[in-house]
Amino acid sequence: MQSITFRAMGCQMHAFLDSETDDATALIQSVPRWFAEWERILSRFRTDSELSALNRQAGKGWVRVSPTLWEVVNDALVAARLSDGLVTPAVLPVMEMVGYDRDFAQVGNGESVAAPVAAPPPGDWRALRLDPARRAVMLPPGMRLDLGGIAKGWAAERAARRLARYGPALVDAGGDIAVRGARVGGEPWVIGVDDPLRPGEHLAILLLSSGGVATSGRDLRRWRQGNVERHHIIDPRIGAPAHTDILAATVVAPSLHEAEVAAKVVMILGRLAGMQWLNARPWLAGLLVTETNDILHTATLDRYIWRERVLEISHE
Repeated sequence: MQSITFRAMGCQMHAFLDSETDDATALIQSVPRWFAEWERILSRFRTDSELSALNRQAGKGWVRVSPTLWEVVNDALVAARLSDGLVTPAVLPVMEMVGYDRDFAQVGNGESVAAPVAAPPPGDWRALRLDPARRAVMLPPGMRLDLGGIAKGWAAERAARRLARYGPALVDAGGDIAVRGARVGGEPWVIGVDDPLRPGEHLAILLLSSGGVATSGRDLRRWRQGNVERHHIIDPRIGAPAHTDILAATVVAPSLHEAEVAAKVVMILGRLAGMQWLNARPWLAGLLVTETNDILHTATLDRYIWRERVLEISHE
């Protein structure tokens, strides 16, 4: 088993490749370089990133973009369609308004930031225009994009796909996990779902041979703005952090992209509507932790669970 750990995109990253060949050893050492290049293109926190350059051209016409930015913008629009606009890339002005205007390591956990300034509500993602023939993007006036979790999930899936040429692979991008193939011998990968209320403990152990697992939560990325606690899960319907009774949501899906979108949708919808949304999509499996310490999961999660704290978890 080859593995590497590094930091990128504001998160701790882990990559695993179940192969002992020399080619596999060389390949996995390249993973940090891949993420560094993708971050240079996709980061909203870097003024020299391609995404920042695109945002500065809002309202100024068509902008030709790299294949990487083109793919991730398209993924972000797919996410918006899948979620009926609940997960939209057009939330950057709101993010900045509530204080998340720099890398989270600088915002701090629980620290106070400046009072909010006036900002327009999120733009309508449907106004973002694409020209496939020229690989060009046009942002309407005032729209600026935050590709956030979509970019991180895209990067994890892309890295896992490259690694999988040499053997079964798993890439964990800050809790967003892409899996490509069962381990050598046919064994699934073992994935722990962290307990947001008990650091260092797991709510469940999942077994997965392909697909993706994503966790979205407001337990870590939070801060204070005046007397108001903020978090980074934006509800575009209100142009502010979501008023949700869910502390963390973990979703298993056929792809990491779909898992990441679903986890965020559930966070925004809250416990009742979120569980209904998941249960209407039997190809998804979810585990939710509420702010009152209730732990719920869909019946579909049973196909992945190896071990759980049974008495604390119930279907709903």
